[in-house]
Amino acid sequence: MSRLKRSANRGELRTGFTTGACAAAASAAATRALLTQAFDASVTITLPNGDAASFAVEYLPTEIGVLAQVIKDGGDDPDCTHGLAIQSFVQLEDSQADVTIYGGIGVATVTLPGLELPVGQPAINPVPRANIIAMMERERRHSTTPNQGLSVTISVPEGEQAAKQTISERLGLIGGISILGTRGTVKPFSTSAYAASVRQSIEIGTENGLRAFCLTTGGRTEAAAMKIHSTMQPMQFVQAGDFIGVGLRCAKRCKSDSLHLVVMVGKLCKLISGTMMTHVSGRGIDFELLAQRAELCQIPTHIIEQIRCARTGRQVLDLVRDMPEGQGFLTDLCQLAQQHCSDYIKHEIPVEVTLVDFDGPQLANWQPLTEKPFVEELQ
Repeated sequence: MSRLKRSANRGELRTGFTTGACAAAASAAATRALLTQAFDASVTITLPNGDAASFAVEYLPTEIGVLAQVIKDGGDDPDCTHGLAIQSFVQLEDSQADVTIYGGIGVATVTLPGLELPVGQPAINPVPRANIIAMMERERRHSTTPNQGLSVTISVPEGEQAAKQTISERLGLIGGISILGTRGTVKPFSTSAYAASVRQSIEIGTENGLRAFCLTTGGRTEAAAMKIHSTMQPMQFVQAGDFIGVGLRCAKRCKSDSLHLVVMVGKLCKLISGTMMTHVSGRGIDFELLAQRAELCQIPTHIIEQIRCARTGRQVLDLVRDMPEGQGFLTDLCQLAQQHCSDYIKHEIPVEVTLVDFDGPQLANWQPLTEKPFVEELQ
């Protein structure tokens, strides 16, 4: 496994490495072995962020060239690529001083416009591609053949299977995973990586002629959304998770025609306060505000007091779901959330908010074309 620094503080989470960093390390090791016959058990490279990092390396038998692999360690932020073998097969080429990169088995091919790479190219992003070349050139400079042409094929034997756990195919990335990483390291529960994937999904959809998108908060809400918005294409659904605000801003920047949010009650209860980053570690639910909205919707007083003392959005939903006034209250929450979302993007895109139950059915909805609001706004 890659050698990662462990924090002196046991409470801190452990940083991992990107697929791009693992590919660069395997490529450096394979290049060194090919040009110097030094099959070292570890290799130290310079990451895109300038840090040095060491990786354990394994070598696999091959008739020509050198095949090296590094096992990806995601640290304490394991995703579907954690534990995968990232392989680099380096061969000599006749061309002088060039390094040519190919995508092998388990590395996706770009089939739709809108990414940083041209259609038809392997999904090895520009930063890791540059890092792979730089590390191979470093090894070449320290050999006796500094001008030797080289080719490298990056493969991930289990990449196609791992990609089934992602939305890669929806983005036109077919046949495996992408080789990614602008820094080389993976911060545990990285917000930047997730936010980037939300933006990328909307940008690719826009590039492919789509003008409306549906933001969901995960797999269950997406499944519900696909039933509600059954005429929309799969590429129009974006799992924004806690990054609703990122999706809103990107849709505004891409000049989308409309935006649809499908959420469960916990996220909705945060959106009504204008919280566009809804992670559990962030700003909590304002139960006092929920109680005030319940009062405006004529929820019985004893239920209002229970709402005020509630601990979760689900508890609030369970309190009102079966009462006659409950539907109006849930609709009012959708309206308030819709207004905050619309304010967030300066009313440039029509936004619709739909609340779904935990097993999928729609509970309430609000969209700009609704004839009149359910209740007056709080003064």
